[in-house]
Amino acid sequence: MSLRNIGRWYSITKNNLQFINNLTLLLFPLTFLLATTLKTFASEEVIVYEELDSIKNTDEMSQVTNVNQLQDVSPTDWAYEALRSLVDRYGCIAGFPNQSYRGNQALSRYEFAAGLNSCLNQIERLIASSESVVREDLDTIQRLTQEFAAELASISERIDNLEGRTAFLEDNQFSTTTKLSGNVFFNFTGATAGDDVLAETNSLDAPLPLRRAGRDSNNDPIISEITDDPEITFGYYTWINLNSSFTGKDNLAIQLVAGNGNSPANSFASAGLYNTFGTPFTDQTGTASGTNSVEIRELFYDFPLGEKLRVVVGPRINWYRYFDNNAYTFFLTGAGSFNSSGGTLVNPIDRGSGAVITFDFNDFVSFKVGYLGENTEFLPSAFFNTSSAPNKGLFSGTQTLTAEIDFSIAETANIRLMYTRSTVDNNVPILDENGNTTGFGIGGATGEPVYGVADDGFGGTIGDAPADTFAVNFDWKIVDWLGIFGRYSYGSTSIFPRDSDREEGEIDAQSIQAGLAFPDLVKEGALATFSFVIPFDVLDGEEFLASGAGDGGTQYEFEATYFYPVNDNLAIVPAFYLIANPNNFEDNPNIYVGNVRMQFQF
Repeated sequence: MSLRNIGRWYSITKNNLQFINNLTLLLFPLTFLLATTLKTFASEEVIVYEELDSIKNTDEMSQVTNVNQLQDVSPTDWAYEALRSLVDRYGCIAGFPNQSYRGNQALSRYEFAAGLNSCLNQIERLIASSESVVREDLDTIQRLTQEFAAELASISERIDNLEGRTAFLEDNQFSTTTKLSGNVFFNFTGATAGDDVLAETNSLDAPLPLRRAGRDSNNDPIISEITDDPEITFGYYTWINLNSSFTGKDNLAIQLVAGNGNSPANSFASAGLYNTFGTPFTDQTGTASGTNSVEIRELFYDFPLGEKLRVVVGPRINWYRYFDNNAYTFFLTGAGSFNSSGGTLVNPIDRGSGAVITFDFNDFVSFKVGYLGENTEFLPSAFFNTSSAPNKGLFSGTQTLTAEIDFSIAETANIRLMYTRSTVDNNVPILDENGNTTGFGIGGATGEPVYGVADDGFGGTIGDAPADTFAVNFDWKIVDWLGIFGRYSYGSTSIFPRDSDREEGEIDAQSIQAGLAFPDLVKEGALATFSFVIPFDVLDGEEFLASGAGDGGTQYEFEATYFYPVNDNLAIVPAFYLIANPNNFEDNPNIYVGNVRMQFQF
């Protein structure tokens, strides 16, 4: 390490607490220590403490600045050699691993003064502990302190100021263990179809999240016609994050959520498809109590077991924090709709109670496994949060077990293989033409891999439905300005009618995503994405879908987003969505959605 770099280590910075520890004040009288007689060696003169004190307080240190004080200290200067001799003899530079002070580059006068100050303090400690210091070194120190008096005085003043500011921060910090941060999202959104849209529901007048599926007297899904475009909306969504650490390696996370978003594209959705197509992830309420209420979105404790294993436990764990990640579909910076930011069939629980274990084999391979029982913040506890309900509990309601293995290739490509075993609770009412409940099925926000609502094919009740989902997910940064990404998932859900006279069966479906990404477009940190998505392509079992199958068509979507960071705390994110064959009806017109998001973080 060069001498200049060593000197720079001693320059004053706000965050260098080691510097504060090492560079104590030099210019104040050392009256608190007692004089003592030191041991005399044959080849050394003994120096008493009062002599050093007199050197540090010499009147000659109040000299007028001359031209030499504006010059750097060169390795050929006597002062440079003198300080190096002191360092070698007394080991007074203690901030480097080898305890040495080496180099052959010039130092600024303040860098040099920092090193000198450290040596003065070291010699002072030696004298105070009855150690010996030779007269020659004391003379050298006296001459150095005279020549660098102005710089030493400046260091002392800066230390005083830094100590004051440090004390203020310690007195006024939020918590000694907890870090407070937050995110705020403003969403300005409009949607239009240009013509009437068919949707499978018999309750268009119900609040959008509560649209119900039903069957008519012929056991066909009830279809309604939506004739009006929704109005433009302006909503918000916000998080307050509290992250606490007790060991420096663990994290107790609490995330509070509030919002009033309700994306206008939801007006066109069939029952069970709320907050799916054309809906930016942040254009939502995030709570079950309604708009503008505050609830806990995440609550978990994350801690290490050894160097490679981490464990997460909690009553509200975010599944997407650990599984199905992608470099270009993270909803804050990349493809940000509900259908693009994650796989559409992979998991019936967004947040739940349980545990996640992650294990890093090496820098290229990692493994994750997690079990969650349903405990989702934006669904009513009486029907959906089964993990905390005594009649269901952690293992008898809606639940999911996920395993994922990740491969990183050359730091530019990642591929993820995932399997999910789910059990979905039968908690979704099925209605007849008169609005009467005829049975209970599965679907909606906790129905995946079913996208829509499923029953026994006749409006009757089915049992809890087990499902298996297989998925692959990849991203690849081909060059600095271009990346590609994609997903494929296949899900199979077993249907067990409660009426023994009705046949069992399965609903098989697939989803597909492919996209392009343009990192750092126009500005460093920006990201443009273009994504193609087929969210729910029914392969078999249409007869069990009271909503979601449409007329046999296949819905597909195009999404374009551009994340533009104005600065570290503010971003503007425009997005455009085109939804073809919405609700899986070939006869439906295209739906167009535009969104502009302002994104704050603090």
